[in-house]
Amino acid sequence: MPLLLATLLLLAAVCPSAEVRRPDIVVFLTDDLGRLDTAPYGGGGIRTPHVAALAAAGLTFDRAYVASPSCAPSRAALLTGLMPARNGASSNHAKPRAEIRKWPSYFKELGYEVAAFGKVSHYRHTADYGFDVFAHDTFHDPEGVPAALKFLRERPKDARPLCLMIGSNWPHVPWPVDDKTHLAEDLKLPAASLDTPQTRVWRARYADAVARGDAELGEVMRAVREKLPPSTMIVFTSDHGAQWPFGKWNLYEAGVATPLIVSWPGKVAAGTRTAAMVSWVDLLPTLLEAAGGKAPADIDGRSFLPALQGGDRHRDRIFTTHSNDNRMNVYPARAVRDGRWKYVRNLRPEWAFTTHIDLQESRGDALGQRAFFAEWEALARTDAAAATLARYHRRPAEELYDLEQDPAELTDVATVPANAAKLAELRAALDAWMREQGDDGSVPVAGRPLSDPGTYGPAGAAAEAAAAAKRRKK
Repeated sequence: MPLLLATLLLLAAVCPSAEVRRPDIVVFLTDDLGRLDTAPYGGGGIRTPHVAALAAAGLTFDRAYVASPSCAPSRAALLTGLMPARNGASSNHAKPRAEIRKWPSYFKELGYEVAAFGKVSHYRHTADYGFDVFAHDTFHDPEGVPAALKFLRERPKDARPLCLMIGSNWPHVPWPVDDKTHLAEDLKLPAASLDTPQTRVWRARYADAVARGDAELGEVMRAVREKLPPSTMIVFTSDHGAQWPFGKWNLYEAGVATPLIVSWPGKVAAGTRTAAMVSWVDLLPTLLEAAGGKAPADIDGRSFLPALQGGDRHRDRIFTTHSNDNRMNVYPARAVRDGRWKYVRNLRPEWAFTTHIDLQESRGDALGQRAFFAEWEALARTDAAAATLARYHRRPAEELYDLEQDPAELTDVATVPANAAKLAELRAALDAWMREQGDDGSVPVAGRPLSDPGTYGPAGAAAEAAAAAKRRKK
């Protein structure tokens, strides 16, 4: 009998009947938040205490990138692990192809309940992804985060492991008008910005929008502490940069570099940073592997779990892509960066770069940004600010930036003879990557020709405003 008992105890130790619980995972997504606009990355005077608290509890990535600087392509890449040309969602508002396997399917296979609240996919796309539970995915729906908090607090403690994705509306426009949390004079303007009165007014509104998103993150962190195990992983990030000149819709760092912070008690060292270069397509395989699953081999993403565990390397190159945002922004471009250099290829340099910022009418609310861009245009008619407006609208076929010497990408060095070898190297790397992706560089709508100034700038803005007014009357 003693021998039998000892044998049974040994078997129980080697093959326990109860499986170790997979970690609960909470992914908090902000909308249009620039990396530099949070405390762990400098902040520029914008107060984000809850982002700072999460960074103190986890690992901050200094070189994390989205796949594309507009909402739908970026989120589709996150949720499929595939870059836009491969998943079918290259243009903003586009959806990935129906037959492609998506985020919820992978986690359901591991026994997770998978839920989404707020803007996780693009607007009204969430139903196509196969979440167990989803709600409030319409434009600027204020109930997304409250619904997620209610879901967490009402969920049974003995429920299966949870993969919860929460999408904040903030700081996507329209920005708050009445918060006045930040003073305009206290804020640092982004590089290449023109310092005008309305620019500072609108920067303060943006800062207030960022603060709202930070407050929502704080509420989620409290609910996680109350309702989920201490071992819960929290991931904080943004779908791309801010809606600001040279930010969103651009392949510059201000458009594609994203904040990324991961807290995972007992697994990730608190208060640490990493220089590992990672992409949003890497999040799916990384979290799958952290959950005890196996990352799929046929996607573009690659697990950076070793970086979470203290490694400082992941990718040698990061590729990013942009096509168009309906007719407001039609400017196809591709880019690649290595540890030091960024190469940008503008596929249609004969077109004018233009966005909602310079085209969208100002309606007296927080949506139209022409209130400050018009001041930029006025300055450009009289002084050196003309170079800023020219750089905004007119892009060469190729750009090259030394990110060590010029992190704000203010000086294009593509034509410097000493950089010819690096230019050729990155040009070839981008060519090869586009071939592998099946990316022919096409875009579904035509851009605004530089040869016709009436289609962009002040005249273009007036035309867009008239068209918008006509649509509203119908």
